Amino acid sequence: MSAKNVYITKTASFFPNDPISNDEMEEYLGLINEKNSKSKRIVLRNNGIKRRFYAIQKDGTPTHTNAQMASLAIRKLFSNREELKNIELLSCGTSSPDQMMPSHAVMVHGWLPETNAIEVVSPSGVCCAGMHALKYAFLSIRSGDVSTAVASASERLSKVLRSETFEDEVQKLLELEENPSISFEKEFLRWMLSDGAGAFLLSDKPNTEGISLRIDWMEAVSYANQVEPCMYMASEKLEDGTLKSYMDYTPEEVVNQSILSIKQDVKLLSKYIIEYGYDKLKASLEKHGQSVKDVDYFLPHMSSDFFKNKISEKLIENGMEIPFEKWFTNLYTVGNVGAGSMYLMIDELFNSGKLKKGEKILLLVPESSRFSYVFSMLTVC
Repeated sequence: MSAKNVYITKTASFFPNDPISNDEMEEYLGLINEKNSKSKRIVLRNNGIKRRFYAIQKDGTPTHTNAQMASLAIRKLFSNREELKNIELLSCGTSSPDQMMPSHAVMVHGWLPETNAIEVVSPSGVCCAGMHALKYAFLSIRSGDVSTAVASASERLSKVLRSETFEDEVQKLLELEENPSISFEKEFLRWMLSDGAGAFLLSDKPNTEGISLRIDWMEAVSYANQVEPCMYMASEKLEDGTLKSYMDYTPEEVVNQSILSIKQDVKLLSKYIIEYGYDKLKASLEKHGQSVKDVDYFLPHMSSDFFKNKISEKLIENGMEIPFEKWFTNLYTVGNVGAGSMYLMIDELFNSGKLKKGEKILLLVPESSRFSYVFSMLTVC
């Protein structure tokens, strides 16, 4: 049996509450040690983000769970509840599940009681988790296993970015008469991340009216065999570069050292995130008989505007220059939503009215957790 074509026939997004400006951030995230952050201004200047969304109120009360946001995005794919019964496969990626068990996707499924008993899968990871969820759905349809699937990606990290996550650590430092501030590796991400969810409806048939996005191919690569962890959570990085799990700390240490917080080794990030992946991108294009000259829209997932010129320079270095007029991102208006970012970019572009049949869309998603990348080419049809 020949492989089937796979189409994204509908896209949707969900953002919790009203957008939050740069000036409002600490009203939601709180002050650490009752002091305004010194790094906030520098990080925001570099990342270029003007607003973001949080699934919390100003007092930290949660307004939505991660799984709930994903389900609300999925519901937007269908005109009525009865249509939810058409889903044959549900594939949901995130780096911030509401719990360790059950899996994220089954919790999303639980918010969709109108669906049937179906296959559900939960790819884990960081930014690439959403793309892995998409690839599972893509391959399932391509193989003929199912004809209709939903892929989603979502994040809710605002709660662990709040000041109370770090207060015990800061208090302990005060008692020890040491510098009462958290490390830049922990604070850096407080000014980077946003909450939200995106979803795609996939089918083995294109829309009869309007446009669809045919998924031509998806390629992924990991460099974890070469580089130590860069972004991590519920663990601590040791001097030898290995991670010590939260399970190997006492309950007191978990609290006092804010082990459950999300951290990023910014030195490794700057050194490797642009260095790796682009040889694989070039090889992937060549494998499928394409080049960047075929590309009409380039959608790079960027955690920060800081990386825009660096990505461009790396593309040029590899003989793959893509003019900025072909780039598309909504980082500045929705923030960095991790695994959900690519879904939110595609949703905005898909519904913009700009796309014309025959155009090619190149996707690039890097993941700094231990340096993984996913690439894909879509065709408007």
